[in-house]
Amino acid sequence: MKESMSKPNPLGTVRQHIPVTAQADVVVIGAGPGGFAAALRARREGCSVVVLERFDMPGGVHTSGLQGAANTGIGGIHTELMERFAEAGCIYTVTEQDLPDWAGNPLSHYDHYLQPGSAFQRSSFNPDGAGNVMIAMLEEAGVTAIYGAAFTDVEMVQEGDERRITHAIFETVEGRQAIAGRVFVDGSGTSEVVARSGAPFVRGGGRQPETVEKDPQSRPVPGGLLWIMGGIDFARTAAYQKRENDPTLRKLIQKAREAGDIPDLLYRPRLAESGVYGDHYIGHPTVDMSPIQGPGTFILWQNVPYEWALHMDDDAEHATRAKKALRGLIDSEARFLIKYVPGFEKAFIAHVGRYVGVRDGRHPVGEYVFSIDDARTGRHFEDAVTRPMTKTFFWDAYQRHTFEIPYRCFLPRQVDNLLLTGASLSFTFETIFMVMRNFPWCTQTGEIAGVAAARSIQQGIPPKQLRWTEPLF
Repeated sequence: MKESMSKPNPLGTVRQHIPVTAQADVVVIGAGPGGFAAALRARREGCSVVVLERFDMPGGVHTSGLQGAANTGIGGIHTELMERFAEAGCIYTVTEQDLPDWAGNPLSHYDHYLQPGSAFQRSSFNPDGAGNVMIAMLEEAGVTAIYGAAFTDVEMVQEGDERRITHAIFETVEGRQAIAGRVFVDGSGTSEVVARSGAPFVRGGGRQPETVEKDPQSRPVPGGLLWIMGGIDFARTAAYQKRENDPTLRKLIQKAREAGDIPDLLYRPRLAESGVYGDHYIGHPTVDMSPIQGPGTFILWQNVPYEWALHMDDDAEHATRAKKALRGLIDSEARFLIKYVPGFEKAFIAHVGRYVGVRDGRHPVGEYVFSIDDARTGRHFEDAVTRPMTKTFFWDAYQRHTFEIPYRCFLPRQVDNLLLTGASLSFTFETIFMVMRNFPWCTQTGEIAGVAAARSIQQGIPPKQLRWTEPLF
């Protein structure tokens, strides 16, 4: 017989009886790179693990969201993932031999800054193939993964000055269910578990310094929807760029705009101000693409209009508006490319991401909040989970800083048995957004959270009482 627990009905007149369908040492909510690595590492450390994932595979924005950016392995599970992707034939690599006009091309999302004609190497992984590999890895380890599971809430108890999560509540085709756990991991990417547990967080919203005085409304860095086109002959596109002296396709865009074939929201100028956004993520003045999966196949970016100031992680109306608008813009862009741009005559939409990626969501307030000053000063922490690492801070005038991260950034305030990962760590906006939300780092943070969860279980203490004494990476 299934255990059940009661929860007040939102109408306040009846009580729902939510069946508890499973229990585990560690419950991970969200199987993006952080949640995936946390679940895998905790299971390998001997814990029973259940992971809840709303889509049909792990990987988050890198699989279901189509990002697919492959990197050199940096150790641990991330290196294992890259090796498994390669063994499965999921990784596609191009160089100047494959795309001789790619380096320095203004249409290139990643490689536009290179000297034209220079050597380069760009690797990506097939998002769906990689998702299959990640499913297999969780199965091999004995992780119980529930796909199509939408996390909705938590059940909590008060213990002294802290509160503890007892159950994660989620929705599947069977209805609403609950899972009991001892330690919980927020792998949602948008701090959903933090929000439902009542732990403190700062709402997303970076702003342009020269526009905030005119409009003080909080403006999150715009989210984006990625999509893939196949059947592209980029050599013909590059030949047109040279022949017509039209590197950004400005002439074709203007022609299409005059004919009414481009909506106003497509190909808008970037903002000129410096600061939170710089010239990133605020609309594309031209085509923005990168090779992926195989010859003739490219991934393209479509971003939410920044002036809409959408909070897609906590406002359903905002999320719906973004999804509808971006699908429409993708359709318009595809029509333009096929009709006007040489090399795209036989192109077609091959795939659209399953969701709009949130770049600037909730920022949890943890036992320690890592800031730009910590990076600038190279502050040392007794509970460092990483050895000193060096990264470029776009926010800080592209300065390179060497720093380490404390374990306390994984511990949200007011909740005793919750661990953070990836983009949901306790970082200020400048550090988490501009530096610390890539695939390798998110995978590392998940592995750290998995180790912390396992050690807490083994020692019979909550994660906040765990003493972290040496770096894992």
